[in-house]
Amino acid sequence: MMVFKDYTFIIVALGCLALGGISGVIGSFAVLRKESLLGDGVSHSALPGVVAAFLLTGIKNTAVLLAGALFSGLLAALLISFTVKKTKVRFDAALATVMSSFFGLGTVLLTCAQKLPDATQAGLSAFIYGQASSMLKSDVLLILICSAVLLLGVILLWKEFKVFSFDREFAVQLGYREKPISLILSLMTVITVILGIQTVGVVLMSAMLIAPAAAARQWSDRLGVMAVLAAFFGGASGVLGAYASAVGDGLPTGPAIVVASGVIVTFSILFAPKRGVLGRILKRKMNRLRLTVTIDSENKEIERKERGR
Repeated sequence: MMVFKDYTFIIVALGCLALGGISGVIGSFAVLRKESLLGDGVSHSALPGVVAAFLLTGIKNTAVLLAGALFSGLLAALLISFTVKKTKVRFDAALATVMSSFFGLGTVLLTCAQKLPDATQAGLSAFIYGQASSMLKSDVLLILICSAVLLLGVILLWKEFKVFSFDREFAVQLGYREKPISLILSLMTVITVILGIQTVGVVLMSAMLIAPAAAARQWSDRLGVMAVLAAFFGGASGVLGAYASAVGDGLPTGPAIVVASGVIVTFSILFAPKRGVLGRILKRKMNRLRLTVTIDSENKEIERKERGR
């Protein structure tokens, strides 16, 4: 239990808790809007922004690198949206093309940065798989502030987000403007992804965004309950991953968080009362049993009446 008194663990766990919580909330809308892969595309597309920000400024400051990642992620999201709306290319094809192109560019830029004569570029590759253990108090403060702003935005625009997530055409008929709402939701998704790339990396961030929401979807049909559960599952995954990394010998925090999320999703898919696989199997067997009992009782009643004649 000494790990809970360790200052480094407390800082990392707090950052992972806040990141997991806001990822669950924002990811809920991505899941309902069937845009789960957007987080994957944005996270992979953030890599060239990180490296380009370093090459242009020569500074390996977290805020500067994340600003570059934000610009690159937003550009990728806009390119995907523009391609889908202005061409006949489907969303998955546009996402795969943009994601692979940006990630390839990021890999090329990273190779160029690693060939620099000085050692200032050291640690840039950690953004690929994440390095939560290197988080500082300033990094956690940035995550907390951004998470609070995102959560406030969700609360203020809850009604609009809810209507657009379930029925876009009905929302338009009610008079809501589609472009601003979609743009705000996409911006929130990009910001959430960018916040998490230092923790779990560009490769695994999409799992942290989608897994808690996917797990929460198994337990409830109400958006409010789903968002709260997703925040809880995301925060729990973050703390569990940080704890596993702290007590494990060289265990990376990011992958540990994703594994914890995967366990929660698997449990939810199997054991959720309404949507769980085992729950549905048990429900079918109970229905069959009730049907068999009903048929048997009706047959016995018919036999009894025939004997009475």
